[in-house]
Amino acid sequence: MKVTQISIFLENTGGRIAEATSILAKADINIRAMSLADTTDFGVLRLIVSDVDKAETALKAQGFTVGKTNVVAVQVEDKPGGLNAILQILAQADINVEYIYALLKEGHNAVMIFRFDNTDNALKVLEANNIKIFKGEDVYSF
Repeated sequence: MKVTQISIFLENTGGRIAEATSILAKADINIRAMSLADTTDFGVLRLIVSDVDKAETALKAQGFTVGKTNVVAVQVEDKPGGLNAILQILAQADINVEYIYALLKEGHNAVMIFRFDNTDNALKVLEANNIKIFKGEDVYSF
């Protein structure tokens, strides 16, 4: 139930994000979700894409540094307190959330991407609490 995310390390200069997304477009890779974190010198562009291996190959061929990370796509009720309910369950189980970003809205729910310090334990806790977790192949084709 893990989703593979790619992380692209970018110099913090104009046009670098456009360059990376242009490579993906030319390789016919669809971006499903993205998050950008930056410092003064560099940024990390985190992506969920339609074809992880093809994206990694295309980006590396053009000189980008690319890493892969396991994340989890979780259904979150789209109402006040929906996210907090899940975070409380995780906190009670002493699961650390390293970062979160949104993927999409599905009906009355949101789908959010979570990165945990211990993904296997987080999956067990989420499943034990009947929280819907999406398979990678489902997320790549949203």
